[in-house]
Amino acid sequence: MENKKDVKNQIISTLKEKSVAKQQVYDQTKNAFKIVKKELQDIVLSYNAELKDQDERIYLEYRDRGMFETEVKVAGDLIIFNMHSNIFEFPYNHEIWKDNYYKEQPIMTYSGIINIYNFLADSFKYNRLEDLGYLIGRLFVNKDGTFFIEGRRELGFNFPEFGKNKVNGANIRELIESAIAYALKFDLLVPPYNDVKIVNVDHMKERINKSKMQTGKRLGFQYNAIEKE
Repeated sequence: MENKKDVKNQIISTLKEKSVAKQQVYDQTKNAFKIVKKELQDIVLSYNAELKDQDERIYLEYRDRGMFETEVKVAGDLIIFNMHSNIFEFPYNHEIWKDNYYKEQPIMTYSGIINIYNFLADSFKYNRLEDLGYLIGRLFVNKDGTFFIEGRRELGFNFPEFGKNKVNGANIRELIESAIAYALKFDLLVPPYNDVKIVNVDHMKERINKSKMQTGKRLGFQYNAIEKE
């Protein structure tokens, strides 16, 4: 009987602490994603006003794809922001555990994630399913509404520490503009000749029918959890 009581108390304790914290993280992440959407819309309006005398094909385009995904098209690039619906804990080999503060308060590390991907806009326009995209950054949000970024240093906010970067319009806008600038730095490279010099008839028909040649920008890095460069 005592055993059952202990189990019940353990469940109640977990629900009160861990589960409540995860719900708080989810709410903060949802709020962060709402700000991402707002700032994307503002950026599109602001930049297009500056580009009004230019070829309209270089205008920015915003698209809301629902509760967990939104995107901005910038010339030939498509930058997609994707919010995960679950809450995560960091593996024990992650850099964040080097800080004793988090070892003593692990509940502070529960995180929501917003991923930032870069694709070629034509990959989606022409349904080129073999084309490649790249994860250029991950935004981690905790229950206090602060965040840090994993990715390239060009995106800023790279140190794995909560508390310094508040989720607000100014910080999110800076992050979005850094992601756009980073994506635009890299051009599409011609594939090596030996990789494309032989193709069978069936594959050629598929390419003709669907414009299907694997294409992706070389962003100059292999994505790691924390970049030291």
